Amino acid sequence: YPAEIRKYDYDPNFAIRGLHYDVHRALLMKIDAFHYIQLGTVYRGLSVVPDEEVIAMYDGSHVPLEQMSDFYGKSSQGNTMKQFMDIFSLPEMTLLSCVNEYFLKNNIDYEPVHLYKDVKDSIRDVHIKGIMYRAIEADIEKYICYAEQTRAVLAKLADHGKKMFLITNSPSSFVDKGMKFIVGKDWRDLFDVVIVQADKPNFFNDKRRPFRKVNERGVLLWDKIHKLQKGQIYKQGNLYEFLKLTGWRGSKVLYFGDHIYSDLADLTLKHGWRTGAIIPELRSEIKIMNTEKYIQTMTWLQTLTGLLEHMQVHRDPDSQMILEEWKKERKEMREMNRNFFNARFGSLFRTDENPTYFLRRLSRFADIYMASLSCLLNYEPDYTFYPRRTPLQHELPGWSGQLCTGTFRIPFLQETVQIK
Repeated sequence: YPAEIRKYDYDPNFAIRGLHYDVHRALLMKIDAFHYIQLGTVYRGLSVVPDEEVIAMYDGSHVPLEQMSDFYGKSSQGNTMKQFMDIFSLPEMTLLSCVNEYFLKNNIDYEPVHLYKDVKDSIRDVHIKGIMYRAIEADIEKYICYAEQTRAVLAKLADHGKKMFLITNSPSSFVDKGMKFIVGKDWRDLFDVVIVQADKPNFFNDKRRPFRKVNERGVLLWDKIHKLQKGQIYKQGNLYEFLKLTGWRGSKVLYFGDHIYSDLADLTLKHGWRTGAIIPELRSEIKIMNTEKYIQTMTWLQTLTGLLEHMQVHRDPDSQMILEEWKKERKEMREMNRNFFNARFGSLFRTDENPTYFLRRLSRFADIYMASLSCLLNYEPDYTFYPRRTPLQHELPGWSGQLCTGTFRIPFLQETVQIK
């Protein structure tokens, strides 16, 4: 690849998690829970694609189910969309966009599928070959923060007799050095079981790989594992053997992870564990939502939408002219609302009105979600999170019951319309 690509400055705020990438068209975009593209959030390289062009390419703004990614968000078996779900995907999306931008600006003919594969392989190699681990270990204070509250959470749970385990894909030396820095030298005393290089999500599905002990020097031992002992580090293994050796099953287990697919999906669907998602972006988004400017903007936006809904029955020219002005203002305010979060893609959790595809999967696979594990310090260990009753469409105030209610979509306008 051309060396000039290195001249691009990495922008950590370019993308947000949960975006989809059309592998064949080399387009990065935001998709809502109903498979509709949010117009104005489609990027080719570092430039936004006009709405008219997007609609022409996709015959509207809907992405058919057969083009979406597979269960784990990957582009495979003919699927053209890859969903980027974890923190590591942020630099991957930015790298893809920068290389695409370079080729487009320099009129270089290229195959988008090859580019996607090469970038994906490069990101994978950074992990598999240990490049990332060595870089972090060499300057750990630059990349990792001491987490006093994390230790407080773990200690609180341990003091209340909770059994705790750690299952990670990282190697033992990296885990040990990182946890000593984050939690303290005695971090292993807080965990009843520690498993490294687990190869999630295969760990949750592959019954063939047995556990192996790892000694203090990181050497693998050949002993057959009859019991998972506290203070010992184990490598590989599988969940079925883990369940057999520990007896920790069903809804009494609460497992936390930051990758909705690799960490949480199989556990909640196949094994009945409770799951908690760690979503760091929550902290900044909630802070924004509590600002006076955001509250004022959203209040007027909802008021304006209500006015449009109720006044559209007036068909005289003067009323129609006012309605058109309101529609224009509403569009501008929706764009303003998006800019409160990420200037290009908006909030991680919603499009203009609807939940994002990311939130849809989060809601499906996580029982609770929070910004960090330290949020648990606000609750006692026996605290119960009761599910909220979400009003159904026909339960909303103001429905007369005379006709029908529901939500349907107009692809071209990218609107949600309620019929009452």
